[in-house]
Amino acid sequence: MALPEMMRAIEIAQPGGPEVLRPAKRPLPKPGPGEVLIKVEAAGVNRPDVQQRSGNYNPPPGTTDIPGLEVAGTIVEVGESDPAAELEGLYPNPLNWKTGDKVCALVAGGGYAEYCVAPALQCLPVPDGYSMVEAAALPETYFTVWTNVFDRGRLKPGEVFLVHGGSSGIGTTAIQLAKQFEARVFATAGSDEKCRVCEELGAERGINYKTEDFAKILKDTCGGADLILDMVGAPYLERNLDALRTEGRLVIIAVLGGAKAELFIPTLMMKRLTVTASTLRPRSVMQKALIGRDLYREVWPLLAKRTLRPLIHETMKLEDAAKAHALMESSTHIGKIMLEI
Repeated sequence: MALPEMMRAIEIAQPGGPEVLRPAKRPLPKPGPGEVLIKVEAAGVNRPDVQQRSGNYNPPPGTTDIPGLEVAGTIVEVGESDPAAELEGLYPNPLNWKTGDKVCALVAGGGYAEYCVAPALQCLPVPDGYSMVEAAALPETYFTVWTNVFDRGRLKPGEVFLVHGGSSGIGTTAIQLAKQFEARVFATAGSDEKCRVCEELGAERGINYKTEDFAKILKDTCGGADLILDMVGAPYLERNLDALRTEGRLVIIAVLGGAKAELFIPTLMMKRLTVTASTLRPRSVMQKALIGRDLYREVWPLLAKRTLRPLIHETMKLEDAAKAHALMESSTHIGKIMLEI
């Protein structure tokens, strides 16, 4: 089909609150070698989008300034093959995507738009029976949880896993995946209602961080956690280490509560703890492709069976991106906030 020269998008007028998000017209992007152009039907709203809008998280060099890290839609153009992108054993051969294929994709930016360029290696087929909104709710959270909980965190069946922010998009995904792979799951959340949702998704215990001490509960219940996935950062560092049992691991993926903290090193030494951290957005296409390969093998069959499911709080129109950001910053949502084009 004939493609337009211009497209609707949401741009950040200047760093600031949700009101700085504004509709705009942008030139249609062109896919380069190893890339595809997707006609976007839905996009996810994520915390990094909010941080970028606030001026605290710049896109990687060479990435569009349009926010949005995950999309679902239809491929309308395929760029030239990129021999360097070939990797034996990857999910569907990335050089075989064709126009008309329905995909969801992890992108470094550009999701809040009618069209978005994505690396072919970071595209996955829409799971059977999924709407485009459901499919767009998958990439950012599932790529993030898989690489941090199972690769970096090395979670094993039978281990005790604690995720902070259990009612967030990351949290609801982490609870379900960890439970599916036979871990004992605990989650913190900011209200009794959110804690109940965490338990319905598979957490053994939802812990209201406003009224309860998660470290004490973990130690009293099962002697501590083997793995903690943390998005809070500095304010939780000491209590996270206290909540870990010997040989425990702490994986930090955000610093929503603060970036600087003091560390009492003897605690690490005596309990032989591992503290690690990561971000997903700046990683190379090939690194993300390897995560996608594992997801396609291990998780996509579970999604198709509805053993796992994305929890979607609300879907809004693309033009309502400012309202979506305001909702996310209110922290009243449970699960994902989505934009539909």
